[in-house]
Amino acid sequence: MVASAEVEQGGKLDSLKFLIAIALLIGGIVQFYYFEEESQLYRVLALLVFVAAALGVVYTTQRGHSLWLFARDARTEVRKVIWPTRQETMQTTLMVVVMVIIVGIMLWLIDMVLRWAVLFLTGQGG
Repeated sequence: MVASAEVEQGGKLDSLKFLIAIALLIGGIVQFYYFEEESQLYRVLALLVFVAAALGVVYTTQRGHSLWLFARDARTEVRKVIWPTRQETMQTTLMVVVMVIIVGIMLWLIDMVLRWAVLFLTGQGG
């Protein structure tokens, strides 16, 4: 019973933190347009500060921390992937382009034959 109360309290606190993060994002967007007469560089830097603060608040939540761990693990997995060489990539791309051209020509020929057949059967051509 106590554990579920702690989880519920954490859930309420996390919800409050998400609302704070959303408020920070909205505040960043508002300041970007409110200070229109200022240099765009300063406005963008301030917006980035607001976004960083919002991300920091989200990171302190349970879901935000889980998302960070997931992203870190995903990055580790991407590093383990054996990526194709440039030559393999170019050959595969060339094969795809050739197949697209071949299928396009086949569909064009089928369309031409079907059009001719419809025109012939309806007496409009041929």
